[in-house]
Amino acid sequence: MIYIFDLDDTLYDERHYVESGFNAVAQYAHQQWKLPGEQSFQQLVQLLDTQGRGQIFNDFLAQHGLLSQAAVAACVKVYRLHKPTLTLPEQHRQLLERLPKPLYLVTDGHKIVQKNKVDALGITSLFKRVFITHRFGIEHAKPSTYCFELIKKAEGCDWKDMVYIGDNPAKDFVNLNKLGMRTVWVRTGVHRKTEAKPGYEAQTSIDSLLELDDHLLEIQSMQ
Repeated sequence: MIYIFDLDDTLYDERHYVESGFNAVAQYAHQQWKLPGEQSFQQLVQLLDTQGRGQIFNDFLAQHGLLSQAAVAACVKVYRLHKPTLTLPEQHRQLLERLPKPLYLVTDGHKIVQKNKVDALGITSLFKRVFITHRFGIEHAKPSTYCFELIKKAEGCDWKDMVYIGDNPAKDFVNLNKLGMRTVWVRTGVHRKTEAKPGYEAQTSIDSLLELDDHLLEIQSMQ
């Protein structure tokens, strides 16, 4: 069985990356506009918790009379290019180390952002190959099966011999299910309470990545 993992909110809590980025933006706001760093950070977190991600930097800058297209672009650039401080939970690392090899990682998102996350987590050596889908073109982001097809070809295996562990039922599983690939939904992060549309749910659902051990025999028996 070839185990393939998603990254954000599957292997680690993406909220940690977001707050790391907010901290970088807050420090930039202090240097650029003399805004108090800790207060700026708390404002960004509050905006996230009350309004979601959509217009955070716009709203933050507007609160201080600093809103402009250039200022928003500068904050976005700082957020995306900052070097995050992230830690892979030790139990997750141990899980990856004891799973049968090879392991793969398939993650969507901005190429530099995702690479910085992988580097910060120190997980490259745990995987045979890390696939950042946007490196192949945005059209190959999930639910595209493009990167999974590359893995299948490299391993010379059948779809039923592969399993994807992810967190987002809006895109992670729907097309893989159709191919006969095994899918596991880790109900963590922002999608933990999402109600999946018919056909979009995974074949197996777990509340923690650490529960994967308990389901390995079940997954393997589905072959």
